[in-house]
Amino acid sequence: MTEMVMVRVYILEAEKLVQPILSYLHDTAKVRGVTVFRGITGFGKSGQAHSSGLLDLSLNLPVAIEFFDEQSRIDEIIKYLQSIVEAGHITYWPIQVA
Repeated sequence: MTEMVMVRVYILEAEKLVQPILSYLHDTAKVRGVTVFRGITGFGKSGQAHSSGLLDLSLNLPVAIEFFDEQSRIDEIIKYLQSIVEAGHITYWPIQVA
């Protein structure tokens, strides 16, 4: 087993951060793996719900970007993410990779 750190970043589609974050994680940070989840509904501290419906013309759905790597690499990545993502929208925890 190998010890790693899992990171999850919560954003909204309308913030247009998915592509810049993915480019950074792939091209610059070269993390071991990334998955992007697009939520069907969600809300944050404002309490405003973001959801999809049949009548929606433009979507502003919640997005979670999840990735993992070694702790020594994660620290630098989190510093970058904190410069572009709203405070309180980045979580991370230790994991075991088999």
